[in-house]
Amino acid sequence: MLEIRPNCECCDTDLAPGSTEAMICSYECTFCKRCVDDILENVCPNCGGGFTLRPIRPKVARRPGLSIDHQPASTKRIHTTYGASELKEFARSTRHIKPEHR
Repeated sequence: MLEIRPNCECCDTDLAPGSTEAMICSYECTFCKRCVDDILENVCPNCGGGFTLRPIRPKVARRPGLSIDHQPASTKRIHTTYGASELKEFARSTRHIKPEHR
Protein backbone atom coordinates (compact mmCIF):
# COMPACT_ATOMS: atom_id res chain seq x y z
CA MET A 1 0.00 0.00 0.00
CA LEU A 2 1.30 3.47 -0.85
CA GLU A 3 2.49 5.65 2.02
CA ILE A 4 1.08 8.81 0.39
CA ARG A 5 4.01 10.96 1.50
CA PRO A 6 3.21 14.54 2.56
CA ASN A 7 5.82 16.58 0.70
CA CYS A 8 8.04 17.06 -2.33
CA GLU A 9 11.46 15.59 -1.56
CA CYS A 10 13.11 18.42 -3.52
CA CYS A 11 11.39 21.72 -2.64
CA ASP A 12 9.43 20.51 0.44
CA THR A 13 6.10 21.74 -0.97
CA ASP A 14 3.16 20.22 0.89
CA LEU A 15 1.42 17.51 -1.14
CA ALA A 16 -1.93 16.73 0.47
CA PRO A 17 -3.31 13.19 0.05
CA GLY A 18 -5.69 14.46 -2.63
CA SER A 19 -3.08 16.51 -4.52
CA THR A 20 -3.06 16.24 -8.29
CA GLU A 21 0.48 17.70 -8.29
CA ALA A 22 2.16 14.72 -6.58
CA MET A 23 4.37 12.52 -8.76
CA ILE A 24 5.94 9.21 -7.72
CA CYS A 25 8.43 6.70 -9.09
CA SER A 26 8.10 2.93 -8.66
CA TYR A 27 9.77 3.21 -5.22
CA GLU A 28 7.32 5.94 -4.19
CA CYS A 29 9.91 8.68 -4.18
CA THR A 30 7.61 11.70 -4.13
CA PHE A 31 8.10 15.02 -5.89
CA CYS A 32 5.83 17.84 -7.05
CA LYS A 33 5.02 18.15 -10.74
CA ARG A 34 6.99 21.41 -10.99
CA CYS A 35 10.22 19.82 -9.72
CA VAL A 36 9.73 16.71 -11.89
CA ASP A 37 9.31 18.88 -14.99
CA ASP A 38 11.70 21.79 -14.30
CA ILE A 39 14.56 20.21 -12.33
CA LEU A 40 14.41 16.42 -12.56
CA GLU A 41 13.26 16.17 -16.20
CA ASN A 42 11.27 13.01 -15.37
CA VAL A 43 14.34 11.27 -13.88
CA CYS A 44 14.08 10.11 -10.27
CA PRO A 45 17.29 11.25 -8.56
CA ASN A 46 17.19 8.27 -6.21
CA CYS A 47 16.63 5.31 -8.56
CA GLY A 48 16.87 6.77 -12.09
CA GLY A 49 13.34 5.71 -13.01
CA GLY A 50 10.53 7.84 -14.41
CA PHE A 51 7.53 9.40 -12.69
CA THR A 52 3.77 9.06 -12.85
CA LEU A 53 0.95 10.88 -11.09
CA ARG A 54 0.38 9.59 -7.58
CA PRO A 55 -3.02 7.90 -7.22
CA ILE A 56 -5.52 9.50 -4.85
CA ARG A 57 -6.85 7.33 -2.05
CA PRO A 58 -10.65 7.66 -1.79
CA LYS A 59 -12.08 10.00 0.86
CA VAL A 60 -15.24 7.92 1.19
CA ALA A 61 -15.19 4.18 1.98
CA ARG A 62 -17.30 2.88 -0.88
CA ARG A 63 -16.08 -0.58 0.13
CA PRO A 64 -15.81 -1.42 3.84
CA GLY A 65 -12.54 -0.17 5.34
CA LEU A 66 -11.10 1.30 2.13
CA SER A 67 -10.56 5.05 2.42
CA ILE A 68 -8.03 7.63 3.57
CA ASP A 69 -9.72 7.50 6.99
CA HIS A 70 -8.98 3.79 7.29
CA GLN A 71 -5.45 3.90 5.83
CA PRO A 72 -4.21 7.42 6.58
CA ALA A 73 -1.47 9.13 4.60
CA SER A 74 2.04 9.29 6.04
CA THR A 75 3.06 12.35 8.03
CA LYS A 76 6.81 11.63 7.78
CA ARG A 77 8.50 14.20 5.59
CA ILE A 78 11.27 12.92 3.29
CA HIS A 79 13.99 15.11 1.74
CA THR A 80 16.52 14.31 -0.95
CA THR A 81 20.14 14.27 0.13
CA TYR A 82 21.28 15.70 -3.21
CA GLY A 83 21.89 19.36 -3.96
CA ALA A 84 20.25 21.22 -6.84
CA SER A 85 23.32 21.01 -9.10
CA GLU A 86 23.62 17.24 -8.47
CA LEU A 87 19.93 16.75 -9.29
CA LYS A 88 20.22 18.67 -12.54
CA GLU A 89 23.41 16.88 -13.60
CA PHE A 90 21.94 13.44 -12.89
CA ALA A 91 18.81 14.34 -14.86
CA ARG A 92 20.89 15.74 -17.73
CA SER A 93 22.96 12.54 -17.94
CA THR A 94 19.91 10.25 -17.89
CA ARG A 95 16.98 12.10 -19.49
CA HIS A 96 17.78 10.94 -23.03
CA ILE A 97 17.06 7.33 -22.03
CA LYS A 98 13.35 6.49 -22.00
CA PRO A 99 12.16 5.33 -18.53
CA GLU A 100 11.34 1.87 -19.85
CA HIS A 101 14.98 1.46 -20.96
CA ARG A 102 16.71 2.84 -17.87
